[in-house]
Amino acid sequence: MLLEVFNNLFMNIAEQMGSQLQNTAVSVNIKERLDYSCALFDGQGNLIANAPHMPVHLGSMGESVRTVIERNAGNLRHGDVFALNDPYHGGTHLPDITVITPVFDTTGSDILLFVGSRGHHADIGGVTPGSMPPFSRTISEEGVVLDNFRLVADGQLREAEILALLESARYPARNPRQNLADLRAQVAANTRGAQELQKLVSDHGLRVVQAYMRHVQDNAEAAVRRVIPALRDGHFALALDNGASIHVAIRVDHAARSAVIDFTGTSPQQSNNFNAPRAVTVAAVLYVFRCLVDDDIPLNAGCLIPLRIIIPQGSMLDALAPAAVVAGNVETSMCITNALFGAMGVQAASQCTMNNFTFGNARHQYYETIAGGSGAGGLFDAQGRLIGGFDGTDVVQTHMTNSRLTDPEVLEFRYPVRMESFALRRGSGGLGQWKGGDGGVRRMRFLEPMTASILSNGRIVPAFGLADGESGALGANSVERANGAVELLGSAASVEMRPGDVFVIETPGGGGFGSKLHDPERTVSS
Repeated sequence: MLLEVFNNLFMNIAEQMGSQLQNTAVSVNIKERLDYSCALFDGQGNLIANAPHMPVHLGSMGESVRTVIERNAGNLRHGDVFALNDPYHGGTHLPDITVITPVFDTTGSDILLFVGSRGHHADIGGVTPGSMPPFSRTISEEGVVLDNFRLVADGQLREAEILALLESARYPARNPRQNLADLRAQVAANTRGAQELQKLVSDHGLRVVQAYMRHVQDNAEAAVRRVIPALRDGHFALALDNGASIHVAIRVDHAARSAVIDFTGTSPQQSNNFNAPRAVTVAAVLYVFRCLVDDDIPLNAGCLIPLRIIIPQGSMLDALAPAAVVAGNVETSMCITNALFGAMGVQAASQCTMNNFTFGNARHQYYETIAGGSGAGGLFDAQGRLIGGFDGTDVVQTHMTNSRLTDPEVLEFRYPVRMESFALRRGSGGLGQWKGGDGGVRRMRFLEPMTASILSNGRIVPAFGLADGESGALGANSVERANGAVELLGSAASVEMRPGDVFVIETPGGGGFGSKLHDPERTVSS
């Protein structure tokens, strides 16, 4: 009973942090799209609990906390707050800035635990507005790097220092004052979390709170161990549009109720920006195994204890500096997730992309991810036998992203664009005994000159079906010029938009599950 109470107490604190961040942020990206995450960590940087925010953020943020702990050993003081986005020292990709606050006891002498918030900033510099450049080759082309930056020292925000850093890079931030405003909001969110945790300690005692931090992780470990016996050894290879491929093998030890997740055979580090830091790959594994658990538990580090993860260093899933990584956090993470579900044989692919769309100029910068079809899947009993299935969902944010799309009224008020339409792309889901979800068609008209970029996948390789289910329809990107000309774009593209031009994004459908020959009868009950 108390375990469930503390589960909810910890999650409630993270939810309060998220509400604080949303209410005080300035950018549309954080305030409207909710592209942020908040979480609690123990004194070693292990994830304890989180609000239902962004899976790719939550599973990788612990690496940021551990970076702060290791690189400031003996030099963490009450009133300090750190910011970082360096993908090779705890970050994921540069637009995601993580703010970490150590939580001290009432005397300010001992660190009890940590709170963290991660927000995707609308622009952090780089060669294109919105900081999601389709063709970056090195990390320096993607924006300003923050490496273990002490954002607040002794309770004082280092405003001049952070602005100087944002403005001094090779490709500086285009709106540093907006970055500063959102960083203030993240600091405020962390302060709220720290205050609530200190109150929790005051109410229940430090020993009890720390004990239940261990218990929630132990409970998550036990929950994952309970589902592992239903799994079987499996392997899957997933191709990307750019020719790279992700290989994953799952080897199950039923006696120990543990598993090895082995990415050996995955393509080496790429010259493009689809490289992922190791933390992103681990986040995808954590998310998938949490999805297998039917119990109401918070996503936390305990889920990983029964798993041994093998990621070849120097591969595209554990890239080395100074490789470009901006697509690794968004596109590659989605591909990893789908490959894992494919290796388990439990779910066809959802769209293997977030359809990252950015536009801007010196005055405006905007970024969004666009929903598509989710994959159909099977339902299995404790012995791994198929007992039913489910259709995919139409036009939904899937797997590693959990953000909203900005309301058209807000989008059109804040930016010189018009949302022409956002419609269901009927028939784009893969057929099968259970059908994949349909994608969508998003049309945006530009009212002044801007640079628009798309960073996507699933335009050459479709979302796969499973168990004889069919693949979903490919996505497509294009520009309809005001003069009537149509320009077809690839998976990654950057174009100059003029007034009256329309950018069109057709998102992929999800894969089907099971043979469509069984569709009329559905011989397995669902």
